[in-house]
Amino acid sequence: METVRHSEHTLKTALISENPRLVSQYEKLDAGERRLLNEAFKPDHDLFGPITLHSQSDWIISHPEAPQDFEQFFSDPYRKAPSPDKRSIYIQCIGHILKFLKKKKPEDAFCVVGITMIDLYPRDSWNFVFGQASLTDGVGIFSFARYGSDFYSSRYEGRVSKLQKGSSSDYAVFENYYTPQVTSVLLLRSCKTLTHEIGHIFGLRHCQWLACLMQGSNHLEEADRRPLNLCPICLRKLQCAIGFNIIERYKALVRWIEDDSDSPGVSTERSREGAVDLPKPVDAFKEWKEWIIKCLAVVQK
Repeated sequence: METVRHSEHTLKTALISENPRLVSQYEKLDAGERRLLNEAFKPDHDLFGPITLHSQSDWIISHPEAPQDFEQFFSDPYRKAPSPDKRSIYIQCIGHILKFLKKKKPEDAFCVVGITMIDLYPRDSWNFVFGQASLTDGVGIFSFARYGSDFYSSRYEGRVSKLQKGSSSDYAVFENYYTPQVTSVLLLRSCKTLTHEIGHIFGLRHCQWLACLMQGSNHLEEADRRPLNLCPICLRKLQCAIGFNIIERYKALVRWIEDDSDSPGVSTERSREGAVDLPKPVDAFKEWKEWIIKCLAVVQK
């Protein structure tokens, strides 16, 4: 196993920048928020660990790319940010997103995300993808098929028994497809993929600074090692993109874990067609909840 470590100066610069304007912007943040974000470059911090590499197939090794610090994120001319008129994230089952997009992308949509339990691959030369997103169009489609506990077993009921070659306009495969039991682990893995890809739509590139939700993942084992939380550098990027109070955000996340009902602020009124009421098992989120509570203790000192 290899550990990716950066110097205190490198992490501090990646988070705050040496640009006077961005330094001033950082200094205007709430003192508690700065205290939490500063954990990124403290030598003895335990909230945000380093990235660990376990094999040559891990993302950073197999997909070399330049890191993105806060200044590069802030200065990106192609980055899109929500506006008062376009501030909603729509999540649709893939069987309906095609119909949804054919009609019209909602005027208030910042992005539209399709989800499915069918395995996906973009072309015949690929084995599979967890998902793909178009940053320019604000659209993404993601499969959670491989997150079920039975996907790799011989008893998997969603396996295709006979290969059928259909046209690119034939969407019959998305009708009445197999949906596995919604377990806590499947929900956790799905949340990681969905929020990671939506992070890309907000302009966050793959993180190479600390253990972070925005790390790339090349396989399921690596995706499982990736935390559900953002590192301070990516957290500042997201806060810059959409604006939020960290204390309020983290308290809302704790409420979501503890509450069996729908999360506050999430509306299902516009997409009831074909909607299914699913349970929300959260056993796999307990460790993350404890981590959030530790962060709140730092912010609220």
